[in-house]
Amino acid sequence: MRTYRVTLSWFVASCLLSLTAWAQAVVDVSAEGDFQENLQEALILAEPGSTIRLPAGRFELQTALSLDVPRVKLVGAGMNETVLSFAGQVAGSEGLLVTSDGVWLEGFAVEDTPGDGIKAKGVDQISFKDIRVEWMRGPNAENGAYGLYPVESTNVLIDGALVKGASDAGIYVGQSQHIIVRNSRAEYNVAGIEIENSYYADVFDNVATHNTGGILVFDLPNLPQMGGHSVRVFNNRSINNDVANFAPEGNIVATVPKGTGLLIMANHDIEVFGNEFADNESVNVLLAAYPREYNDANYNPLPRGIFVHGNTYGRAGWQPDKAVAELIAPATDLPIPDIVWDGAVDGIWAAFFGPDEQDRIVINEADDTTFANLQFVKDMILPWGASVLTDISDHAGSREPLKAVSLPQEGAN
Repeated sequence: MRTYRVTLSWFVASCLLSLTAWAQAVVDVSAEGDFQENLQEALILAEPGSTIRLPAGRFELQTALSLDVPRVKLVGAGMNETVLSFAGQVAGSEGLLVTSDGVWLEGFAVEDTPGDGIKAKGVDQISFKDIRVEWMRGPNAENGAYGLYPVESTNVLIDGALVKGASDAGIYVGQSQHIIVRNSRAEYNVAGIEIENSYYADVFDNVATHNTGGILVFDLPNLPQMGGHSVRVFNNRSINNDVANFAPEGNIVATVPKGTGLLIMANHDIEVFGNEFADNESVNVLLAAYPREYNDANYNPLPRGIFVHGNTYGRAGWQPDKAVAELIAPATDLPIPDIVWDGAVDGIWAAFFGPDEQDRIVINEADDTTFANLQFVKDMILPWGASVLTDISDHAGSREPLKAVSLPQEGAN
């Protein structure tokens, strides 16, 4: 009986060691021969928990890549050392599609995809660390729509990314929950960083520059997840956004004015603090209602519960574009004030007495911060006209700070 116990114990230990080795398997993708075939084979045959290492070099790929194995790390030699070019892509709509949980992407670049750069859909725990996505010809309507594109996902981490040239949004997170976007840079995109129809997001320590719009927080109708809320935008620099809008006609971001620092549209419970907004041609901060007709009875098109405090503002609004030029400039003159709220509220009661306390726009900024409330009322024309209110003290107050977002993959890699 004693011999049986020792044998069983040894067997169990051996199994555990085998499982550990299996979970920690490392696969090096060879640069010899057909690199695309080598890489896609590694992605298909990967075991859960394994690491796939990409060599340094520039590699031309002709078809899209996909990963549907959970808990895989795909790691390159660096965003400027391992480059996957899709300039000659003839099949597939994105460079890399991830549909499995617990994936960690790190240290490589994706260039010139005809569609999106890297898309993750319907996953839990997706991480982008030190990833570059770029269209090398610069801003162009023929570029792919999105650079980094996690959608319908939970526990999303984007850290140290660089995205240039997206014809919609460079760094985009949509219909997702529990999100961190930090230490990243977005340049020469239509939207630099966009959080859309999402809950519980922290966007901080990023630079958005030379985009059409630096940072966007949107909520759109007729989508499975709506009512975007609980987003913190803090300690970012949204500066020198000066690229003409090159989004394809009909896209919602095609309406974004050239030179917008921050645009919050139709979200609630948003906190904006510690940011630098400067040298944005149209406006530093714009709070606005959804501008199009819609047929979704569950959709609220108004921004509400917004708390803006402790930011710094430089020059802006000297050369407005699109709706800022057409609707705001005639009411405010130039330069456009630092913070503009379209004043959109729902109904005459709110127009007279302001929105409910939980929906108020609360602003605590330095005394020299300029402001305009355009007093738009949803589906109505005010009997006294749309006179502009410029007293920022009308919005003084405080609001309970939003809680920080935490992700389970933090500290695990």
